[in-house]
Amino acid sequence: MYFMLPDAEICSRVVTEMVAMGISRRHMHAIANMEQSLEGLPKASMLQKSEIVHGIETGLGVGGIAGLLGGLLTITFPPAGLALGGAAVAATALAGAGFGALVSALVATDIPNHHLQAFEEGIDQGQILLLVDVPHRQIGLFIEVIKAHYPSVDVGIAEVPTKAR
Repeated sequence: MYFMLPDAEICSRVVTEMVAMGISRRHMHAIANMEQSLEGLPKASMLQKSEIVHGIETGLGVGGIAGLLGGLLTITFPPAGLALGGAAVAATALAGAGFGALVSALVATDIPNHHLQAFEEGIDQGQILLLVDVPHRQIGLFIEVIKAHYPSVDVGIAEVPTKAR
């Protein structure tokens, strides 16, 4: 679930209520602008705020393909008469995937998560975005708790991949 809350005080009350209902603080992630204090609130990590996961996935694929092609070229045109086999292709593909993932992850840490773009205006105005991982079957109950503290809040539900249910 995700929703915007007007200030840290209301956010703190919602977090306290959810903890009392059995949701661990590690399943809650607050995002605010630089001026807003998140003291005592569960802060979002780099995984929630950046495109690092997408960067790693992209780097693994692109780096793996580049390494595979490099390995194929190496066994096709072996340097200095060396006899290389399939292990060289596998080794270069793995090395390329690892290097690609590392470089892409480093670049992606500076790219804001594209899912958060819809909330930028509210965050810039001082609101707090709270992301909460809750059991799918209990979403209705948690929405009631949130609306008890802030009746006009719009609660969004992120789609859960079918294999994770």
